[in-house]
Amino acid sequence: MTAANTDGLSEWRRYGTLPVAAGLGYSIGVIHVYSLGAFFEPLQQAFGWSRADTSLGLTIVGMASAVAALPIGLAVDRLGPRRVGLTGVVLMAVAFGLLSTATGSLTNWILLWSVLAFASFWVQTTVWTSAVASRFETSRGLALAVTLSGGSLAAAVLPPLATALIGEFAWRGAFVALAAGWGTLVLIAVVLFFRGAQDDRTANTPATSSSPAPAAADLPGVTLAEGLRSITFYQLLTAAGLFAFTTLGVVVHLVPILRGAGAAPLAAASTAALVGVFSIVGRLGVGFLLDRFPGRIVGACAYLEPIAGAALLLVDGANPLSQSIAAALFGLTLGAEVDVIAYLASRYFGLKNFGGLFGGMVAALPLGTAFGPLAAGATFDRFGGYPPFLVLTIVLMGLSSLALATLRSPPDWSNQAAMLRT
Repeated sequence: MTAANTDGLSEWRRYGTLPVAAGLGYSIGVIHVYSLGAFFEPLQQAFGWSRADTSLGLTIVGMASAVAALPIGLAVDRLGPRRVGLTGVVLMAVAFGLLSTATGSLTNWILLWSVLAFASFWVQTTVWTSAVASRFETSRGLALAVTLSGGSLAAAVLPPLATALIGEFAWRGAFVALAAGWGTLVLIAVVLFFRGAQDDRTANTPATSSSPAPAAADLPGVTLAEGLRSITFYQLLTAAGLFAFTTLGVVVHLVPILRGAGAAPLAAASTAALVGVFSIVGRLGVGFLLDRFPGRIVGACAYLEPIAGAALLLVDGANPLSQSIAAALFGLTLGAEVDVIAYLASRYFGLKNFGGLFGGMVAALPLGTAFGPLAAGATFDRFGGYPPFLVLTIVLMGLSSLALATLRSPPDWSNQAAMLRT
């Protein structure tokens, strides 16, 4: 067994529960993204809203999260991810449950989603990935993949679960049941198992490893200003934003897309659940590859997969087999999106200011989530279908892949004096 394999196994023996707990924490941060599709028709039937109106909440959350991404990243660097994450889990569960009180007024709907937007600040990706990156070095790619598989779990479980709860309790009861059940599960895991090296430092307690947790100044990496001046920062920002706008726009509307192609409600939800199943495969597979091959190449290849999925929906979208393959392809890339960006950010910028830099970079994801589903809904309202948005997905995902493929080689942080060479 090589030294790298030995080091990786040692990391998993010490901190193996951390990525799992972080993954569950990440899942509640996307509960509104992956469950909303199941609520589209009940809300339309109850209030007569268009799909763009129903999707408006995601736009509010996305825009607010983009603004808060950098400050929350800095808060994680200062306070530690545990404090931020625990606060966020409680707030997010309460805010999601409050959607059950919608009155049919768009003003009320916007207000409810504004509350959820504030709650989402505290469960952003940066919170969960910062803790994991601080504990894993040799096996960081796989550890981040396990963490971000929480989003895959949400994508797999929440559409059919929300559909079943709506059938049992109607849409109002489903919002409450989903918030209470999922929120309790996540809170228990985070309380018991979620703690990064930063939390050992901020709590002034000894680290669980045999060596003391490093102080921020001792961690390798660039300054916040150096990172923000780097071309690499904006290449990763572009790749993340284009991905979120197109692929998440399709995924949020996948149940309505399949329903429009003739699928029954439960069949459409079950096919959409393949996104979550295959995103777990994509995350773990990409995490394995990131630890062994150049991250920019792995990411560029993964970002090409939605092109094939969108093409299948355009050419043969009524075929159940094509629908399943397309859902699987979107899932494989959905399993790679944040993993690739988080991994590349840690390798190109180091850990000294990872929270702030990754927080600023990941702002592109909520912005894409804000406008992608809205654009997809507006496309349906304007053209009576989703084909124009699928064509746009093909074009923009090609550009996203190109942004990753043209990155330069990352610095070698084993040399503490390494400077950002991009």
